[in-house]
Amino acid sequence: MFSLIPSALQLLITSLLFNDSPAENSIQFQLRHAHGISNNSRIVFSDVPQHSLNFLDSTYSVNTKSIITHKPPSMSAFTEARRRSILHSESTSLAWSPTEVVAPNPRKRETLLTLAKMTANAYTAPDKKDWYDLGPDWNSTFSYGWEPDEDGFRGHVFVSTDNATVVVSIKGTSVPILGGGPTMKKDKLNDNLLFSCCCARVGPTWSTACDCYQGGNKCDTRCLGEALAEESLFYSVGTNLYNNLTYMYPESNIWVIGHSLGGALASLIGITFGAPVVAFEAPAERMAARRLHLPSPPSTHHVTHVFNNADPIPMGVCNGVTSTCANAGFAMESKCHLGKLMRYDTVGKLGWRVGVQNHPINTIVENMLSKDWEEGDEKKGISRQETPEMVDEDADCPALECMTWTFGEYRNASS
Repeated sequence: MFSLIPSALQLLITSLLFNDSPAENSIQFQLRHAHGISNNSRIVFSDVPQHSLNFLDSTYSVNTKSIITHKPPSMSAFTEARRRSILHSESTSLAWSPTEVVAPNPRKRETLLTLAKMTANAYTAPDKKDWYDLGPDWNSTFSYGWEPDEDGFRGHVFVSTDNATVVVSIKGTSVPILGGGPTMKKDKLNDNLLFSCCCARVGPTWSTACDCYQGGNKCDTRCLGEALAEESLFYSVGTNLYNNLTYMYPESNIWVIGHSLGGALASLIGITFGAPVVAFEAPAERMAARRLHLPSPPSTHHVTHVFNNADPIPMGVCNGVTSTCANAGFAMESKCHLGKLMRYDTVGKLGWRVGVQNHPINTIVENMLSKDWEEGDEKKGISRQETPEMVDEDADCPALECMTWTFGEYRNASS
């Protein structure tokens, strides 16, 4: 049976499990909850029956490391800073709290592989053939979010065996060629709001996702912020979900993971709460964070983006009227990510051709994370490397986004 958790709760999270030797640590997880939203945008949880989990069998581990994240002093202070930015274009300085937390170690391939499988399972149900079996402690026979009245935010909640760490996985976009699903329409709306220059106004024949276009490649900035912040949209639902989890697990450290749209949402939620994030093949979300008026913490290095350069979506090149994305009705025009980037050169090393066929999470699990990135060769002096290096986004990237558009408060000016 479903149980509803109150949605308006303050952030209460205390980070545990500090350790001076992060490379040697690991956490064991079990699937505890499934989550989704109903048509009235309320978060719905379902507990996985504990008798279905075999606590005596082998556990599955995720390698960890200690990092410093920056958390807002309170959600009320964070909300007020956003409000002042939206209403008055005023930037409020928050007293961010640097906090040591245990995070997934993205330099360990097995950690990325495990998190990618967790993310992939958000698209399917445990009884389907494309469900990844992660071991006895991760199995669930409960399928959720597939009913017609549950057409929104979807994923799984995993909890470590000692309740100290919670992992939230968020589903990405369902598309028609892969079977679609009840979330497809709302997924597309969120994509076109978060990642387009102006409400998916690609041309006069497009149906826009909001009414902020002001003609002549002009777009109203305040209108965009208000459109993205509607309570029924996925960022608001995600923050609601996170607050619910802090109510359920007030002493736990929370990680957020996701693929594609789910990865971008994971990043935005992680920036809001200072939660560690691993996002797979996510479209660039820095522009969305600015339009959502999210106060900027001193560092966003607790967010890790993992993607390959043969996928045009995270690379920011799946745009233009002839692109595959545009032909499917998606205006994916953003280019710049937050946090650290782990970019796999699948074009140069593996000979992949650039195309959206390299975007699905199953491709990442089976063809990219299935073995170490550099196997090593002692004779050639090449050391083994489990994953590519982590780098920062190019400093000049923001100047490349939406260069042909002009943004301002045109509605206020005209009135």
